[in-house]
Amino acid sequence: MKLLLDTHLLLWAANGPECLSARAKVYFDDAEHELLFSAASIWEVANKSGLGRVDFKVDARLLRRGLLDNGYGELPITSAHAVFVESLPPIHKDPFDRILVAQATVEGITLLTADSVVARYPGPIELV
Repeated sequence: MKLLLDTHLLLWAANGPECLSARAKVYFDDAEHELLFSAASIWEVANKSGLGRVDFKVDARLLRRGLLDNGYGELPITSAHAVFVESLPPIHKDPFDRILVAQATVEGITLLTADSVVARYPGPIELV
């Protein structure tokens, strides 16, 4: 099964695996799952790190390279994803989270998230 990981799960997997829940670790450890990251997550890290956010103090280039080197697949943002954002209910205002929800829905991929607000969206979303 293909799994799209939200940005915090990616950061925790890369730099603080002890922050991952036991449920998330089950998904990560199952070789049957194809783990994906979105270009939006790398963009979010680069953006928020550049703005000085302490919780995003990561080099986006190194994060991307590490994810690719460890077998994660990269999901680009397409115009179909961008257009779908318009149809999402106004549950969450963060544009990075909204595009992740759109990508998961359009592609039929389960989005794994640690954000209970994101998990309220309809569609293939799992709170871990």
